[in-house]
Amino acid sequence: MDWTHLLLLSVLQGLTEFLPISSSAHLILLPSLNGWDDQGLAFDIAVHVGTLGAVVLYFRRELAAMARDWTRSLAERRSVGESRLAWAVLWGIVPVGVAGIMFKDVVETDLRSPVVIAYATIGFGLLLGLSDWAGRRQRGETTIGWLDVFVIGLAQAVALIPGTSRSGITMTAALARGLTRQAAARFSFLLSVPVLALAGGYQSYQLFAAPGTTAAVWGPLVLGALFSGVSAYACIHVFLKLLDRIGMWPFVLYRLVLGGALLWWFT
Repeated sequence: MDWTHLLLLSVLQGLTEFLPISSSAHLILLPSLNGWDDQGLAFDIAVHVGTLGAVVLYFRRELAAMARDWTRSLAERRSVGESRLAWAVLWGIVPVGVAGIMFKDVVETDLRSPVVIAYATIGFGLLLGLSDWAGRRQRGETTIGWLDVFVIGLAQAVALIPGTSRSGITMTAALARGLTRQAAARFSFLLSVPVLALAGGYQSYQLFAAPGTTAAVWGPLVLGALFSGVSAYACIHVFLKLLDRIGMWPFVLYRLVLGGALLWWFT
């Protein structure tokens, strides 16, 4: 892979993984516009490892407290500190795991059309704007209950449709349930930790279980993980700092433009 391609794709993955604008749409559009070859599964795994490292590092204190209190809640059989939030994150990934197993073949074949991605980018972008406009925005992430977990978890399963944006659809559902913008974003980012870990583990299994797999060239993979991790960390920080000031509508408008560009280019 050309070093320019590596840098651009890594940074693009890091930025779009956590912004509500759909990483799949960007990672299809950029190579298509430039006539680049597919970057390959090994590179996809590397940049996802980078983004996982970024979110874990950024929320390290919260994750440490959640893990500690979750362990105590198991031993004491009661809610302890941040254990409720930890359970919400763990149960929130169940729907996407079940949907991924059930619809894996459909998602990887029938739904990877640029036209599907374009319509999903536009449609779920409008839904994000509606939730941001109509949501009460009064609750923090520590108030999340089982109905919230169920709704947000189902929304995350919908993100298997390319172009939806995992972060975008989970923020949409959280805003619709009355969470503040900050709480919706923070819970979405916490939800990404087990999702990225499981997806990366599954992709790694696919890579190394494939017949004839040889050792990857580690230099580009390490750089890809590093670039995506740094850009993802910066993206999370800036997004949370500016979110209350700018709201979701800049991302809604961007999604409409991006979806329109995809439709124009591929139809």
